[in-house]
Amino acid sequence: MFEQVLGTSIPKRAADKGIVSYHLHDIRECATDAHRSVDDKPFGGGPGMVMMAPVICDAIDKASAQDVRKPKLIIMSPQGRVLDQKMVKELAGESRIMLLAGRYEGIDERVLELTGATELSIGDYVLSGGELAAMVVIDAVVRTLPGVLGAHDGAADETFKDDLLEHPQYTRPREYKGLEVPDILLSGNHKNIALWRQQQRLERTKKKRPDLLIKKN
Repeated sequence: MFEQVLGTSIPKRAADKGIVSYHLHDIRECATDAHRSVDDKPFGGGPGMVMMAPVICDAIDKASAQDVRKPKLIIMSPQGRVLDQKMVKELAGESRIMLLAGRYEGIDERVLELTGATELSIGDYVLSGGELAAMVVIDAVVRTLPGVLGAHDGAADETFKDDLLEHPQYTRPREYKGLEVPDILLSGNHKNIALWRQQQRLERTKKKRPDLLIKKN
């Protein structure tokens, strides 16, 4: 799953430039039985299976030992802090990040207690596993690293910059089905265009995501 995503578009470009490197680890490689088991039934009963602490901790130790830098350990979990652009920037400042993507009913609570890992969620809903969530984190963080985006991909005015939504975007044709591009964008007056775009960002945020303005205040 990860190879397809990390080998495409901006994540691939970042790796090709040497700005970032990815290292995938199969948790099952740390299983000790013939069936390569990574989970077992929960104590106290209940549905589903729980990923076992010894296997998870061994996998974390094995991956950690491959680099002298201590990793920022993150466990993808619907119980964690919800990812936002502020946290994306925080993670972009880390020299090494380790993402643990769990499955099944959950991970033995002792993994959190022993490792001090940070729990991180990408939203208030449940996925079949943490893999897709981890990919979202990787993509969001990598694109913010210096040198990853070219001028044509620029992140300067992207959505959530300064907790505001992005302004409307237009390209050719100038008129389509009776709708025309705002005259200001064709004026060539860059100062006025910048003012218009900032006004649009504020108005869009008030209309579509007023919670962002409340959080900012």
